Amino acid sequence: MTSAVDSGTAAWLAAALALVSAALFALASAVQQRSAAAVPDEHARGLRLMRSLLGSPSWWTGTLADVAGYVAQAAALGLGSLLLVQPLLVTTVLFALPLGARWAGRRLHRSDWVWAAVLALALAAFVATGDPTAGVDSAGWRAWVPAWIGLGLAGGACLLGAAIARGTSRALLLALAAGLLYGLAAPLTKGVVDLLADGPAAVLTHWSTCLLAACLLGGTVLQQSAYQAGSLEASLPAATVGEPVVATVLGITVLGERLQAGGTEWVLVAVLVVVMAAATAALAELSARQAEVPAAG
Repeated sequence: MTSAVDSGTAAWLAAALALVSAALFALASAVQQRSAAAVPDEHARGLRLMRSLLGSPSWWTGTLADVAGYVAQAAALGLGSLLLVQPLLVTTVLFALPLGARWAGRRLHRSDWVWAAVLALALAAFVATGDPTAGVDSAGWRAWVPAWIGLGLAGGACLLGAAIARGTSRALLLALAAGLLYGLAAPLTKGVVDLLADGPAAVLTHWSTCLLAACLLGGTVLQQSAYQAGSLEASLPAATVGEPVVATVLGITVLGERLQAGGTEWVLVAVLVVVMAAATAALAELSARQAEVPAAG
């Protein structure tokens, strides 16, 4: 898709679309969390939760924003690399956290803002430091097998923990699992966008389209479950960090995208990973200390 415009223009367009996508995802997250939080615990497991949400007009409003955000993300990935687009999506947390707190009748503390900013800046710097270069748009299924195994083990551990945990911890683990699926969906989306040039039949019959649909559906169920289990401050940071980190790793290991960091820059990258983990944990802890305010029906 980038052949229609020069690489510099394509990069700017991709960045702009990624920011539009982040804003739409933020709106979707805040609206959907309000709807999910209103569902009683006895109706909050898996597909039972989804059946309850399907009857909520406000949840459908959030879903429309979510779909629009995904379309903008797909367009951005058609123009730019994963290493360019995905870090910008972390700005979702900066839009959504204050919005969700406002609608819940809470005020964010200064520490919330500080950790949210640290989280966003650390993730952006994590990729920007590496001077990313593009790879291929898609890869054969054999190249994906090691990644699928690793993600399956990590996702299984999150789901096992979520089955035992309650409240904020459960929301955090479910959001991490959703982030893993959405992180896998991002490079798959890039490949499916590339297939569009071959026509609808090529898209609909390719294995990556089926896997992409499964990732999006599974991620949606897990994300809504995370919203129901705890506040937006608990679930959104984990999913927002998980998706771009997973997508970045897959872009490097599967699609051949590269970080051009050298020498001391790799030390900085390692430090930024620790900072991101600390910021995510801090936001979840701060959320747990806040009094939960029931969402208005």
